[in-house]
Amino acid sequence: MDDLGYFGPQSVTWRLHADPMQWVGGIRALLLMALHPLAMAGVAQHSTYREDPFGRLQRTGAYVGAVTFGTRAEAERAAAKVRGLHRRVRGVEPESGTPYRATDPELLLWVHCGEIDSFLTIGRRAGVRVSAADADRYVAEQVTAAELIGIPRERAPASVAELAHYFERARPTLRVTGPARDVAKFMLVPPMPALVQLATPARVVWGSAAGLAFASLPRWARRLYGLPGLPTTDLGASVTLRSLRAASWMLPAALREPPAYRAAKERMARTPVRRLTLVSPARSGRPVPG
Repeated sequence: MDDLGYFGPQSVTWRLHADPMQWVGGIRALLLMALHPLAMAGVAQHSTYREDPFGRLQRTGAYVGAVTFGTRAEAERAAAKVRGLHRRVRGVEPESGTPYRATDPELLLWVHCGEIDSFLTIGRRAGVRVSAADADRYVAEQVTAAELIGIPRERAPASVAELAHYFERARPTLRVTGPARDVAKFMLVPPMPALVQLATPARVVWGSAAGLAFASLPRWARRLYGLPGLPTTDLGASVTLRSLRAASWMLPAALREPPAYRAAKERMARTPVRRLTLVSPARSGRPVPG
C-alpha cells in the first residue's frame, strides 16, 4: 500500500492537484507568498527565480507532484531534500532589519497555507466539483504535507474555517516590499528568448495565466498590490478559468496531466491492489474506475 502514497487515488488532494489549471494555482501561490516580507526576503536573497523563473516553478511543481502522487518513500525523499535546502536559507529582511530563517515554522506555515488556498481556489473556480465537505477534507489531508516540510502538525489548519482564520491572523504582518513588487512585475512579464516570443504563443499564454492568478487573489491581497478589488474581477476570473479548463481537454494527456500523476497511474496499473478508484480530474469532476 506504500505505492498509494500519503494521499491515494480516492483523496481530494489527487482530484485537485491533477487538474490542468493548477499551474495558475502555482503562480497564485507565489504571489501570495511574496506578501510576507520575511518569506519574500528569503526568495529574493537565495532563489534563482530571476535567472531561471520557469525552472523555479518547474522544481516547485515537481516537489508538489512527488508529495502528492509519489510513494511514501518518494514523498519523504523530496521533503528531506527541501528541508535540507531550507537549513541554509537565512538572512535579514532589508526594509525592517528583521532576521529570518527558512526553517521558521511560521514562515513555512505561510507558504503552506498560500499553496493549499491557491490550489483549492483555482480548482473550484475552474470547475472541479469540490463540495464544502470535500474542501474541508482537502485542507485536513494537507496537514500531512505540512508535517513533511517541517510544520508541527497541530499548527496547520485542518478545515476551511481554520484556514480563513489563519489568514485573518496573518494579515497585519503582510506588506508589499520592493522585492515583492519586483516579483509581481516579473511574473506578469518574465524574460523570454526572442525566438520563443516570436515563434510561439508563450508570451500570451503566460501573460493570461499570470493575469488570472492576480485576479483570483483574495480582495485584500489585490488591494495590497494596488489592484482592483471589485466583485466583477472575481467573476471574470472564474468564467475565464472554466473556459480554459474546458479547452484544455482538447490537449493530449501527456500535455494536460502532471508527469507525477501519469507516473502514479502507471504505478497503480501495476499494483496488486484490486478495484481502486482512481480520481480523475475529468470534466464531471467525479471518480472513474482505475
